[in-house]
Amino acid sequence: MSGAAHLFELPNPIIQAPMAGVSTPALAAAVSEAGGLGSLGIGASTAAQARAMIEETRALTARPFNVNVFCHAPAKRDAAREGAWLRHLAPLFTEFGGAAPERLDEIYKSFLADEEAFRMLLDTRPAIVSFHFGIPARDWIEAFRAAGIRTMATATNAEEAAAIEAAGIDAIVAQGIEAGGHRGMFDPEAADERLSTFVLTRLLTRTSPLPVVAAGGIMDGAGIRAMLEIGAAAAQLGTAFILCPESAANANYRDNLKGDRSTRTRLTPVLSGRPARGMVNRLIREGEAPGSPRAADYPLAYDAAKQLSALAVGQGDHEFAAQWAGQGAPLARELPAGELVRALLEEMRG
Repeated sequence: MSGAAHLFELPNPIIQAPMAGVSTPALAAAVSEAGGLGSLGIGASTAAQARAMIEETRALTARPFNVNVFCHAPAKRDAAREGAWLRHLAPLFTEFGGAAPERLDEIYKSFLADEEAFRMLLDTRPAIVSFHFGIPARDWIEAFRAAGIRTMATATNAEEAAAIEAAGIDAIVAQGIEAGGHRGMFDPEAADERLSTFVLTRLLTRTSPLPVVAAGGIMDGAGIRAMLEIGAAAAQLGTAFILCPESAANANYRDNLKGDRSTRTRLTPVLSGRPARGMVNRLIREGEAPGSPRAADYPLAYDAAKQLSALAVGQGDHEFAAQWAGQGAPLARELPAGELVRALLEEMRG
C-alpha cells in the first residue's frame, strides 16, 4: 500500500479504470479529488480529442490522474475472414433497413504507430501513462521517464509481466479474467490460462519487484482490502464506477447494469475482434451461434458492430451495443464518484 502511495503520489490505493468511451474528465477528476487515482481512456480518441480531455481534467483537479493508451498490433487484413463476418451480420443490418458495409476499417489507431499521440502526452505530461494490449518501444518509455511521467502496463500472465519489467515500466496492472472490457493480453491468438485476479496478483507479487495493481471483479472495500493483503500495491476498479453520474454510460447501459442482465457477462471477441467481457446481448448471441464464422480482427469487427449498433439504436434497439461489465457487475452502486471512493475507503478500513 505504501509503495503505491509513493509511486503514484496517492493518499489511497484506489484506481478508477480508464474505460475508453465510459470514463470522462468529470469522472477522473472526481476520483482524484476524493483521494483515488482517476483515469482517462484515450485509445479510441484522436490526439486532439485526447489533449482536450486531458486539459479538461486538469481544469477540474490539480491532483494526479492516469491516461491510458492502446498498444495493439495492427489488424491482420484477411478479405475472406472479413467477408464471411460481414455476410454473417448482413441479415441483422437488413432487419433494421440497412446494408452491411462493403469493407471494414481500422477505426482506432494503435499508440504504437501514433507519433502525434506520443508527442501530445510528452507535451501535456499527465502524472501517469498506462498501456493496454502491449507496450511501446523502450525509447518512448524512457522519454516518459525523462519527462517525469510514471508508467503502468496491463499483464494477464507472468510472461507479459516479465516483459513489462524488462521494458523499464514502473508498475504492473494484473488483470484477472473477471475484469470487464477488453482483456489486455499482448497476443490475442496465444493460449490464455484465464487466471483469476487473486491468482495472478498473488503470482506477480511473489515474482516481480514492481508494484502490482490488482484489477478484475473488485467492487467494494472488502475486495480492495483482500488484494492489499495478498501483496497488491493498489486495486483498479472499472465496473464499480459505471453507474456514477459522471460516467458517459447511457441510460440503457445503466438500466441493464442495475437489472438482471448484469448477472450474465461473456468474454468474447464478437463485438470488437479481441476478447472483451460485456453483458450478453443479441449481437453476442448471434455472433456465437453454432456455425458462426470467426469475427474479423480487432478493431475491424468493432467497425461493423458500431455501424450495426448505430442503425439499431436509431430505431430504439440497444441489443447490439457494447456494454462492458465485469463479473462483479451485480454489486455496482449508483453513487457520485467522490461518494463512492469515500464508501470504498470506509469499507476497506473495516
